[in-house]
Amino acid sequence: MNPKATPAQLQAQVSGSSFYAGMRVLPKVQREAMYAVYGFCREVDDIADDEVGDRPERAAALDAWRADIESLYAGGNPGRAALVAEAVRRFALDKADFLAVIDGMAMDVERDVRWPPMAELELYCDRVASAVGRLSVKIFGMEDEVGIALAHHLGLALQYTNILRDVDEDAAIGRVYLPREALLAAGIELLDPITVVGDPRVDAACRVLAAKAHTHFAAAQAILAQRPRGHLIAPRLMAAVYEPILVRMEAIGWAPPRTRIKVNKPALIFTVLRLMLFR
Repeated sequence: MNPKATPAQLQAQVSGSSFYAGMRVLPKVQREAMYAVYGFCREVDDIADDEVGDRPERAAALDAWRADIESLYAGGNPGRAALVAEAVRRFALDKADFLAVIDGMAMDVERDVRWPPMAELELYCDRVASAVGRLSVKIFGMEDEVGIALAHHLGLALQYTNILRDVDEDAAIGRVYLPREALLAAGIELLDPITVVGDPRVDAACRVLAAKAHTHFAAAQAILAQRPRGHLIAPRLMAAVYEPILVRMEAIGWAPPRTRIKVNKPALIFTVLRLMLFR
């Protein structure tokens, strides 16, 4: 991505995402900052998921991003981090959160993540999801304490839901993000990704992670119900769209063969309108 990409170019990058509707209704300045943060996330995520490049090359590419972020905050040449320079300036975004996102992607580059202990999974999800949330809530104008709490809970809830949606896709590239403790408790031998997710007992392990996702969705909804300060339609939308997806997956179950549940675009539009009318 061009570090000097225009707002229109950044919008085009985001437009295919299910997060686009939530960003699109933000005021212009916040919207463009979110597009920039999303663009950064896409860039480093593409490095982590690049199945063509070898691991040392991908690690070096992430290190280059890390150096550019450091240079941006030190007042030097930001390189590709010029992409987020205006957002950083306007909203005092924390360097640590950008670096956390890169560190999360580095976990995928270092090795294929397979059945991590729950504590490691939480760290991974904090880096690739909650850290993005911490950047976002500053752009939304939330107070620090409540914003960080919302980013923590909603980030984990969304990432756990995505893990549960992507069980087969992740296994196909050698990854299983389901927690080790849940798989072992279900009686599954940790052999290889395809064998693990092909075991009918994986349903029980998935339900453990689903229960944790519900706990975090509930905590996020409790924060949003207090109507804290800020432009909150985006996090409201994400919670309103993704928790029903989790419920639908629970109703179907995770025993193979599985069908990946998709976001219903008409329902998404309806949810946006409802939230705009009744926020």
